[in-house]
Amino acid sequence: MNNRSNYCDGVRRRDFLRVGAAGLFGANFVGALDRATARAADGGQTSGDVALIVLFLRGGMSTIDTFDLKPDAPAEFRGEFRPIATKAPGIAISEHLPRIAGEMDKISLIRSFGHGNSDHGAADHYMLTGYKTGPGFTPTISPNNQRPAYGAVMGRKLGPRGSVPAYVCLPQMHPSTGAAYLGPACAPFTINADPAAANFSVPDVLPPLSLDATRLDRRRQLLSEVDQFQKSVEASANASARSVSLFQRKAFDLMVSPDAKRAFDIHAEPTALRDAYGRHTLGQSCLMARRLVEAGVRCVTIEHTNWDTHDNCFNVLKTQLLPALDSGLSTLFRDLAERGMLERTLVVACGEFGRTPRINKNAGRDHWGSGFTVVLGGGGLRGGVAVGSSDARAEKPADNPRGPEDLAATIYRQLGINGDEEFITPEGRPVKIVNQGRVIHELV
Repeated sequence: MNNRSNYCDGVRRRDFLRVGAAGLFGANFVGALDRATARAADGGQTSGDVALIVLFLRGGMSTIDTFDLKPDAPAEFRGEFRPIATKAPGIAISEHLPRIAGEMDKISLIRSFGHGNSDHGAADHYMLTGYKTGPGFTPTISPNNQRPAYGAVMGRKLGPRGSVPAYVCLPQMHPSTGAAYLGPACAPFTINADPAAANFSVPDVLPPLSLDATRLDRRRQLLSEVDQFQKSVEASANASARSVSLFQRKAFDLMVSPDAKRAFDIHAEPTALRDAYGRHTLGQSCLMARRLVEAGVRCVTIEHTNWDTHDNCFNVLKTQLLPALDSGLSTLFRDLAERGMLERTLVVACGEFGRTPRINKNAGRDHWGSGFTVVLGGGGLRGGVAVGSSDARAEKPADNPRGPEDLAATIYRQLGINGDEEFITPEGRPVKIVNQGRVIHELV
């Protein structure tokens, strides 16, 4: 994975990771819990066939250098890159994204996007949930977010399809992609491994080769005996203990599921297709996301770092970040379309904010939440559309301003989820799925 391991706030990326699957009882099995119970408690809500892939470019993609170039702006704003024409008439993007340019008829841009928050953490949460954070929010300390992420809501409202988890995070779990007050039954299954690694595997799903069926059965029997012993010394388990017990049993079911084994086996893909996605973390994560959606997973969130380009922005973009984005995202759209999956798979690519239009003294760009671009397509949305525009220097929306609430309203509409419905928090407070967002009708 990218070796730029620290963000500008000094927090190491690995500090956010959940503990990997060390054995049959690891906490990463939480995504395989039985969500049918939660769905039944919800009164049998609307089901949908559209899946969601979120490519979160953590650190903040410089959209003035990628999807909303300003070639007529002064040099200290426009940067070093040239715009090129795309397959969508009238839409130009960076010269360093030629393959995405060739797929732009499938992709749309929200160029009048912004939310005004330029802080890591709070902006992450806003983009991944559609809700602003409240007082005392410390996402760099706790992996628990205040509001449920998209995948958690999908798990609650729609439930799993088949034997695969409803919601998966890879190659790690972002602190704001959890279930919040929806509880552990809606939390993501986290792969916590790099799909680009030569020895990539998902130990939560694939037991070690030395662990044969007989030993697996013995461990299942041991679990049963431990449970019986626990019951003999404890009259009743608390809610947390019951959740762990349920999730342990589901872990066994996931491990012996042929569908799950096939879905997570990226090595089964043709070499040429893996090469097309790119033999890097972003590309192989996009390929894994397509495999998981194809197998029935409802939501896959990919976190890719580090887009926090305060220094040497243009060289880092040109040599590291944009080649990976170009191969991974373009091939994802093409692959989904060729398999007849694009109409039922919504893809959203964004960071938590953009970068400052004015280039800083270190040839970089700093945090900028006032105006940036969101990339999305598929899932029944129109392709080749640019919604709104930014001003002459990409400092803020020039017209039709949109924000995370509107993005959330549009996403949930395409997923068949009523954004006006409410969840009840543990404190008894009703909270709507969408916080007063407006559907972006230019896309639908």
